Amino acid sequence: MAEILQRDGTWTFDGDTLRLTPGRDKNVSLLRKTLGELSVPLGALAGISFEQGKKSGRLRLRLRDGADPLLQATGGRLTDSHDPYQLSVDSDRYGVAEYVVDEIRNALLLDEVPADAVDSYLLAGPAVPLSVSAGDGTASFDGDVVRLEWNWKTEDAKAAAGARTLALADIAGVEWQPSVGLENGHLRFTVRNAPTKAPPKYDPNSVELWGFKKDPLMALVAAAVQARLPHPSAPAPAPKQPAPSLAAPDGPAPGEDHDALLRRLRELGDLHRSGVLTDEEFTMAKQAVLKRL
Repeated sequence: MAEILQRDGTWTFDGDTLRLTPGRDKNVSLLRKTLGELSVPLGALAGISFEQGKKSGRLRLRLRDGADPLLQATGGRLTDSHDPYQLSVDSDRYGVAEYVVDEIRNALLLDEVPADAVDSYLLAGPAVPLSVSAGDGTASFDGDVVRLEWNWKTEDAKAAAGARTLALADIAGVEWQPSVGLENGHLRFTVRNAPTKAPPKYDPNSVELWGFKKDPLMALVAAAVQARLPHPSAPAPAPKQPAPSLAAPDGPAPGEDHDALLRRLRELGDLHRSGVLTDEEFTMAKQAVLKRL
């Protein structure tokens, strides 16, 4: 067991799982407090590092690409203060931080955990139901449906259509973009068969973000939806093959004789008695063969 307790949070490693618990200090971001404790399986880790400074240092986790829906949805745009995979360390706890690093690195080596990308999420994502109000609207997600509701600051052309309800099956992608400088951010949903190039200010499938305190919480909505979408690196499902026909084709087949058709009838009878064919399937297949006798 390796554990480090700081005002910023607590990291505990038991050899299989690293538990990240946010601290209660006023400097801990709202996003990290709302996200709560994370359980990171060893198999999701690609590495860990510790950076020392004069007054404080920083532990940083590196996850395998594609392992976490939060990182997938935010695309590396979380700042250090909102990143749950970083921990500020006081100078008098440097020795403990180095011990935690050694324990995790040794476990990665012993378990031969690869550092390459994965094609399925290894973390569950934020819990649902989830509702966040920020920017020009409120985004809610219950695990099956996203609902977007507008406030008095929403552009008239966007608000005129009323609240939006998006079924998860209709969502092809989700993106969270923070505001940077004079550029506003957004939470945007890409809807199947309804592409839009409108700016988030006018897009009815987007919430525009203006850089206020609750903006980062929209990243949790994005991550919760992302966790339930097909993984972008998952192999494509194999195309369904048509079921073989039980009936003989119409018209005589080259080289087909009377004995062969009788054998086919016996085979159909065996399949029917064994329960492979239903009464209806057996009758249809038998009639098709009899037509050829």
